[in-house]
Amino acid sequence: MIDSAKLQQTLKQHFGYTKFKTGQESVIRSVLAGQDTFAILPTGSGKSLCYQLPGYLVSGQVVVISPLLSLIQDQVAQLQYLGEKRVLALTSALDPLTRRQSLAHFADYKFIFLSPEMANQRRIQRLLKQASVALLVIDEAHCISQWGIDFRPDYLLLSSLREAIQPATTLAMTATATQRVQADILAKLGLDPTKTRQIIHSVDRRNIYLASEALADETEKKQRLIELCCQLKRPGIIYFSSRQKAEEIAALLQQQVTTQVAFYHGDLTSQDRFAIQQQFMQGKLAIICATSAFGMGIDKADVRFVIHYHLPGSLESYLQEIGRAGRDGQQSIAILLYTQQDFQLQANLQINGLPDATLIKRYFAHPGQFAAAQVPAIELLKFYRQQQQSVTTVLKLFDQRRHEKLLALRTMLAFLQNPGCKRQFILTYFADSKVVSHDETCCDASQPPNLARLGLQQMTHPQSHTVYATWQKRLAAILGNTPLL
Repeated sequence: MIDSAKLQQTLKQHFGYTKFKTGQESVIRSVLAGQDTFAILPTGSGKSLCYQLPGYLVSGQVVVISPLLSLIQDQVAQLQYLGEKRVLALTSALDPLTRRQSLAHFADYKFIFLSPEMANQRRIQRLLKQASVALLVIDEAHCISQWGIDFRPDYLLLSSLREAIQPATTLAMTATATQRVQADILAKLGLDPTKTRQIIHSVDRRNIYLASEALADETEKKQRLIELCCQLKRPGIIYFSSRQKAEEIAALLQQQVTTQVAFYHGDLTSQDRFAIQQQFMQGKLAIICATSAFGMGIDKADVRFVIHYHLPGSLESYLQEIGRAGRDGQQSIAILLYTQQDFQLQANLQINGLPDATLIKRYFAHPGQFAAAQVPAIELLKFYRQQQQSVTTVLKLFDQRRHEKLLALRTMLAFLQNPGCKRQFILTYFADSKVVSHDETCCDASQPPNLARLGLQQMTHPQSHTVYATWQKRLAAILGNTPLL
């Protein structure tokens, strides 16, 4: 058992901190005791420390399964900044020579970061089997349930990976998971719930004000977004469901609000994504217009606002994304803008990506006819066939997945239509026993946010750009009482 003095010494020596954040110490102690652990800690609570610190107190390697290249790069850069040289990021970004050299010295690394797809490559698995893995970490573990079935099926093989490499301890971590998703994560990792220590903290981020606005149409939504971007303290992130819309709005904001705006999505090259992320982290960009591809690797403390231009597909995604605001503990705001049309848009996005029953039956009956097809739906079906799943099993799997996605979207609709406290709705959904003390810094259940009172209003607006008038000024202008700005 590691005593408190040793923990404090390691915390100070390697990370420069004098105390732990909420939840960190209990997770670290569980891991150091050799206990398989599943932890839910709120966004911004420093989850990476929960496996980085134990790495200095156990013999053997720490292997971290992480979902995104940007997240891996951020974590590796953080360790290297702290002076750690024994860290390896096994990603597609490695050039062939560096990759060969890294694999040749695999045993020399203390911290190894890789995606589930990389971890399931045969050569990598051979090296992992030969290694002494003290701790296997599944970071952002909600991705197992959120992405595993229909987006990143390699997540479904992590149980086999655990069995193959036999880590001394396994740690799964996330910021959001309902009780159903918690059970799903444990099952898909092959973790016995009766033997796995589960450390669950409140998902509440009290310093993030929750707001939503129903708008008549796309034109009004654009105008409202420009108003908010002119009024709100920066930096901020705006989320979109469409890559094209992210680019379109970024160009509009550059003209109307500030030139310090960029867009970010999966069609950009890895170099461009990395460059944009670094500019945002360094304060050279004030606003990012992004799809959900942006965020997991972002640990920027001073993000003051997160705006959703399109409806998130689930309350889990919403909470993950707004959690990028206010990590410094200061007052921040999350605003969801929506029109009636957004519900159908999101429903189409949720369902259209799934292979339907006709395609599933055709593929399993004649897989050779699809050999040249390189589309996501066929790649998914190819994966399940390689795993020797029957057509009946796959039909049931995607029928259930379709049902789950529509149910998640209906929950988002219920959240927006709920006349009471938004924060309490979220806590109830996640079976969080915390009771909200509702006030003017909580949410817009009773009245719209007062940005000045929240301390989130810019002192001055940019003078060189058009500022759209508020609805009160537009009405006054129509009536002839005041000029429209």
